[in-house]
Amino acid sequence: MSITNFAVPCLLLAMAGPAAAETLPDAIAAPGETVVLSVHAEGAQVYECKPGTDGKLAWTFREPVATLLSEGKTIGRHYAGPNWELADGSAVAGKAIGNAPGATAADIPWLKLEIASRRGTGALTPVTTVQRINTHGGKLDGTCDKAGEFRSAPYSADYIFLKKG
Repeated sequence: MSITNFAVPCLLLAMAGPAAAETLPDAIAAPGETVVLSVHAEGAQVYECKPGTDGKLAWTFREPVATLLSEGKTIGRHYAGPNWELADGSAVAGKAIGNAPGATAADIPWLKLEIASRRGTGALTPVTTVQRINTHGGKLDGTCDKAGEFRSAPYSADYIFLKKG
């Protein structure tokens, strides 16, 4: 699997360093932070049919399930939490602190997440911020008729792991 053509310029800008933060929407920019690792993710956003505050059934986001790729090779996984875990044993969990719209109505938002916890040692150990950019897909359309039903929407994104200083 490869990064789609439209994602490459943004990914290259993100890998360029601190100045690249100016090219991202303000809501997810991380000025003064430097790139530790940049990966591509391929997977699905999982939704559950649940009653909303109005009592009507609606699709509610449950969790991401994705493979993290670098140069076409699997190097880790992304799952509920949200958590990112690499094959080197390092892992981080994040908390969303900013978002910006995806390129189309079918794309999940771009995000900025601060690290809430970490485990193990490895490439993710110094990470303080994660950006999700270049999203494609992931939103689920349609009605749900049966509470407890699950459905997934395929998505891809680039995750940029940053550190302060």
